[in-house]
Amino acid sequence: MSRHPEVKWAEREDLVYLTVLLPDAKNPKVNLDPEGVFTFSATAGMDNILYELKLNLHDKVNVEESKINIGVRNIFCVLEKAEKKWWTKLLRGDEKVPHYVKVDWDKWVDADDEAGPADFDMGGMDFSVRTCFSTVEIK
Repeated sequence: MSRHPEVKWAEREDLVYLTVLLPDAKNPKVNLDPEGVFTFSATAGMDNILYELKLNLHDKVNVEESKINIGVRNIFCVLEKAEKKWWTKLLRGDEKVPHYVKVDWDKWVDADDEAGPADFDMGGMDFSVRTCFSTVEIK
């Protein structure tokens, strides 16, 4: 039986930030569907416990322009929305946000005081490697 990793999220008018908090993830696999289905799986820990996640996002995303950075402590994803607009919530329909998905207040900006992309600190992350979701499996 698999477990769910902790996930933090925030949004801008044109982007959604997802951070999967799973230190020392082994064999991470990330997939993003244009319809807004985000899936993740990896093993972690001494016992190689399987962690899986599936999120049916509120709306469609631009897979080709979305980016991922796999780090030692987390997997950071910048998902470009297909349509530049604020979402009313993270997940579509009447889906309740699972307990392991939390708002990332460090990255959150309200629509009234939205910062431009140059104002957002990416913490020195290098997106030059494995920057596109076109590869379904990332090792």
